[in-house]
Amino acid sequence: MISAALIERSKLVFPDGSIMEIVIWKVPEPVPGSAHLFKYRLFYGRNGNRIVGFDNERGKGDHCHLDGMEYPYAFTSTDALLSDFRKEIVKRRQQQ
Repeated sequence: MISAALIERSKLVFPDGSIMEIVIWKVPEPVPGSAHLFKYRLFYGRNGNRIVGFDNERGKGDHCHLDGMEYPYAFTSTDALLSDFRKEIVKRRQQQ
């Protein structure tokens, strides 16, 4: 049996208390609802509220959460995923 391999796990707490957390696994089979071999959960929030999130929850597939709304996400690569996630965080931090 092939097990999942951790690709990245990191957590950053910004001076204002905001938290960015990244967890990406390479899995032996696609998560139901996704067509690629990655399971991921990317979170950015403050005071217990998710502001930006990207994940591929079992059965839901790839999607993102932006300012309380959920949208489909077209996953292409982990590099693009991380770039898209960071861009959304930068947008919101500039709006503060």
